[in-house]
Amino acid sequence: MRRVLLIDGDGATRDAVGSALGQLGHHVHAVATAGEGLACMGRNNIDIVVLDLVLPDMGGLDVCRRVRASSHTPVIILTDRAGDADVVAGLRAGADDYVVRPVSPEVLDARVHAVLRRAQTPLADEVQFGDLVIDRTALTVSKCGEPVRLAPSELRLLLELSASPGQVFSRQQLLEMVWEHHFLGDSRMIDTCVQRLRAKIEDDPRSPRYVQTVRGFGYRFGPL
Repeated sequence: MRRVLLIDGDGATRDAVGSALGQLGHHVHAVATAGEGLACMGRNNIDIVVLDLVLPDMGGLDVCRRVRASSHTPVIILTDRAGDADVVAGLRAGADDYVVRPVSPEVLDARVHAVLRRAQTPLADEVQFGDLVIDRTALTVSKCGEPVRLAPSELRLLLELSASPGQVFSRQQLLEMVWEHHFLGDSRMIDTCVQRLRAKIEDDPRSPRYVQTVRGFGYRFGPL
């Protein structure tokens, strides 16, 4: 049974989503504020956070950043905000997925399972590319001997790309491999995740050595 932390400031929505996830087999900790949510994470072994952006005591993006700064726990943003700027802001804050309401309980459940699968599925062995070391068993990354903290989606993207250096992957392929989505309209997840990953592993994100853009198609893993 997966332990889901649901942080939602709207009581009716919180009750409905919490009840639906509970009926689908999850153990749900449902709270109304950021403070309660962060305290709950400290007291419980949470598997995944489902987070609304509108909270009474702190912005949801700030909560996402705080979770990301202190743990590898996956975060799904569940919100009414569907604008491109909102989605990109959520992904840049470190969210692993962004789900716009209304959404059926079954679809949300599928997104939860997909995020958990890619956060927990290892590939194999340790590999080194220049000063970047990727341990596929321990699911850790280091650069110049220093650990690099990656969100689950960033790590999964790096694992997938680095498994086949030089191979070009389309955005559609990466969407299905990393996010298990099938609609290219979600390609903003890929581009935003690439930006976040480059900021952490590249010497100069504007001139990437490892995660390279193939214009008009997608991405490949270097190094140059």
